[in-house]
Amino acid sequence: MLDAICTLDEVKPVTYTVFKFQKLSDDDIEKYRQSLSCPVCNGKAYFRKASKDGKAACFGSRYHQVDCSEFNPSKAKIREELAVIEVNQLLVDSDALVIDFSKRAGGKRASCSSTDKNIIVGSKGNTGLLRTDPENKLVQDEQSGMSRVSSEGLDKLLHSLLRGSELAESDLWVYTDEKYRWRAKNLFVNFADAEPTDNGAPRMYWGTLSHSDKNMHWLNPADCRDVGIPIEDYQEALCKRFDIQGRRDLEGAGIIIFGKCFFNKEKTRKIIQLWGTDINRMAISKLDD
Repeated sequence: MLDAICTLDEVKPVTYTVFKFQKLSDDDIEKYRQSLSCPVCNGKAYFRKASKDGKAACFGSRYHQVDCSEFNPSKAKIREELAVIEVNQLLVDSDALVIDFSKRAGGKRASCSSTDKNIIVGSKGNTGLLRTDPENKLVQDEQSGMSRVSSEGLDKLLHSLLRGSELAESDLWVYTDEKYRWRAKNLFVNFADAEPTDNGAPRMYWGTLSHSDKNMHWLNPADCRDVGIPIEDYQEALCKRFDIQGRRDLEGAGIIIFGKCFFNKEKTRKIIQLWGTDINRMAISKLDD
């Protein structure tokens, strides 16, 4: 995309070329970048600054309409559409879903906590198995009587949500650990709909990122302007896990995070804080992946 519309002033929206937008002051870029949309289909857009290795500044969107002339098929699009098909089929075939927080894109697993190890389903498909016994043998969820239980990692769930899967509206039971389960429609919350819960219970918040602050201590979702995600406490581990070299890698990226939502002291901004300190409970999908 060479152009984007800034709707910060809804009465008088302004169309910027990428060349004009990148020449704005840093303060103006930070002010306008969360109000950008595609000039053809009005899908939420992002701005990425030029990179040190020669990549040009650009506008883009992960919310183009299928028939939008600005929408070019990409590896990300193909991956996300495949995820939609697989997750929607999972909703049909399964009684419940176990989130395997240790599973990374490509089927690899990161190191995981003892809690996570207890809920990993060891074989692909609908095995009807939820956790392991002391001898590491897979056992069934006898208490609920469920016989068709699937397991999936955060990456595929995120990709499916970004492309409009039915997961966020489903009544499917979703296990976040060996004890707690949620209806999917109550668990998966887009950043635009994030609200503090009465009892501080966590949710699975998802959407896309607009940008980070200059020190990369905070992530700012593109889906709304009043939500922030603090990452300073685990910034180094996060950057290593997702190969984040700089702010540009976060611009337009998809993200899902298991965390709690609460107001800041002034009640002017909602904070989404990672549940615990385990970054396995977060996934980031960069545009270039």
